[in-house]
Amino acid sequence: MTAQATVAPHRSTAPDVPPPEPAGSWIKDWRPEDPTFWANTGSRVGWRTLFITTISLSLSFSTWFVFSALAVRLPAIGFKFSEADLFWLTAMPGLAGGSLRMLHMFLIPILGTRTTITAATLLKIIPCVGIGIAVMDPTTPFWLFMVWAFLAGMGGGDFSSFMPSTSVYFPKRLQGTALGIQAGIGNFGVSLTQFVTPWIVTLAMLGPVVGAPQTLTTKKGAEVVTSQVWLQSAAFWYVPLLLLFGAAAWIWLRSVPVKASFKQQLDIFKSKHTWFCTVTYVMTFGSFSGFSAAFPMLIKSLYGGFPNAPDALKYAFLGPLVGSTVRVFFGWLADKTGGGILTQLSGLGMIGCIVAMGFTGVLAPTSVDQFPLFLGLMLGVFFFSGMGNGSTFRQYPVIFAANPRQGAGVIGFTAAVAAYGPFVFSTLVSQSISSTQASAGVKSALPFFIGAGVFYAISVAINWYFYVRKGCERPS
Repeated sequence: MTAQATVAPHRSTAPDVPPPEPAGSWIKDWRPEDPTFWANTGSRVGWRTLFITTISLSLSFSTWFVFSALAVRLPAIGFKFSEADLFWLTAMPGLAGGSLRMLHMFLIPILGTRTTITAATLLKIIPCVGIGIAVMDPTTPFWLFMVWAFLAGMGGGDFSSFMPSTSVYFPKRLQGTALGIQAGIGNFGVSLTQFVTPWIVTLAMLGPVVGAPQTLTTKKGAEVVTSQVWLQSAAFWYVPLLLLFGAAAWIWLRSVPVKASFKQQLDIFKSKHTWFCTVTYVMTFGSFSGFSAAFPMLIKSLYGGFPNAPDALKYAFLGPLVGSTVRVFFGWLADKTGGGILTQLSGLGMIGCIVAMGFTGVLAPTSVDQFPLFLGLMLGVFFFSGMGNGSTFRQYPVIFAANPRQGAGVIGFTAAVAAYGPFVFSTLVSQSISSTQASAGVKSALPFFIGAGVFYAISVAINWYFYVRKGCERPS
């Protein structure tokens, strides 16, 4: 099963004797449902493919979200960008990622796994080098940063080809496990970039090769503190890793023959369930990716003005870490319980966290003492979004059980739409904070969270009515 195509039927003249792996790019005979074939040949190829593509996908997510970690540091080294500008730098990769996923949906049947994964991995070197050079010069214009932010979105597009590619390498009984591992570890790349960045920018990793340091100016109470940092290292350190895994993809990956016409793939849009699934995946992965991008700036904007303010990057990585970790577990659990009920609990959990934030006032804080509760409730949102990320990938193929190709296609399309989360969330959070500051003189993200809560309520209602309640149209 893939999000674009079905495996081309092929039978070997000697089905019990697994053929040797081909030396070329395309595998001629692929029968993962044949136990003998899988045990002797398929398992080795499948797990090797999963390892390479999963690490590559993690790097994709890391480079996709690199601006979420860098934006909060730019003013402190001399860039004259407004708060709205910084939110735009975190938003733009999401706009690109969602758009490029629409393209990636169709690549595997055309180019194959080997070429697609290799090219996608190596292309991300371009924005990493560009971002590294740009941050070294405080006179770099904002429009150029926006270009590099858009190109960083190439990492977001990869998901809609990496995941469908992986699914064709495993028998149905292992697809949930394989996709859960890949999606969970891939999402971990968001946390990786936010965790590593504060540490790695303090090191001149390659001496003069990475360029001169910048002076970082911060405040500790009334005291102004300066230190040297190498912000370019936050982007440059991915380059050797991308080269390594790009080469690994070309050397060790092979492509499974698949087939599907463009017209066939468009038939999913005739079903109302495609759009309902899109709504619930925006609720889950859209929230995960959107809050992952906006979280550092959200912390800085709401709590950065208080004495002894928390360092956004010391806490921001926790959200993506929680969400990506629980995705693996709940993907496995969904195979046991069904995906629909877990998606329902996911939405209700996020609504509960938002209601608690609204009543406790942590979205319009008056003291830094409110930060621990804000952080805890936000981690709750990440936890429940991760739960839904795992359950929906089990749920959608069941909803479209009558046509597995459509079910796979829906996964690809919903993933593309939900990838706009960083763009939508970052721009709307910025608008919420700026509008409340202008009208009431207080920074507040409450209007955005109220809107998100209403959307979650609609999503939960759709999921319950069509997929969970007794006698529903398509139990999942």
